[in-house]
Amino acid sequence: MVLALLIFDDDNIRQLPVAERLAQCERIIKNDQDESKRWDATWLAGEIAENRNDKDPIFNQVADLMGWILENDDNNVVKHEACYQIAARNMRSKIPHLINSALNDESGLTKHEALESLGLMRATEAIGLINDALNDPNEDVRQTAAFVIKRLKRMQESGDYKPSSII
Repeated sequence: MVLALLIFDDDNIRQLPVAERLAQCERIIKNDQDESKRWDATWLAGEIAENRNDKDPIFNQVADLMGWILENDDNNVVKHEACYQIAARNMRSKIPHLINSALNDESGLTKHEALESLGLMRATEAIGLINDALNDPNEDVRQTAAFVIKRLKRMQESGDYKPSSII
């Protein structure tokens, strides 16, 4: 973890109280021109949501920040990280943001990660919309959509989600 502190937390943001830490991350994400700093702040904000759920206002603030990134950031790598954080923290309220990114973002990288995140979140309710990505001009996006649809359908058919039962 020491290495991660050096790489991702140049300003010792992790040492701040949670609300102040989130405010610092948000300030960087919304105002800094350096996309590598915005990526770091996206990662650090995601850490705040770890071991929390949607009944926690802080979790929802982090989720809203991830949604903001998908709607407003101009860097595809930063948006990719926001997709990852949404999936890793199971921010189900942001599934519509992932669907929108998967279908409408200009970046194949962002579309791919949004689709993969929907799969990781087991968003079976999105299969119908994910089908639209099968017609994307980007081959990687089409392949990811096909993969995610197959995996989600296997999950649906297996009943209760148990990774061992879908393999």
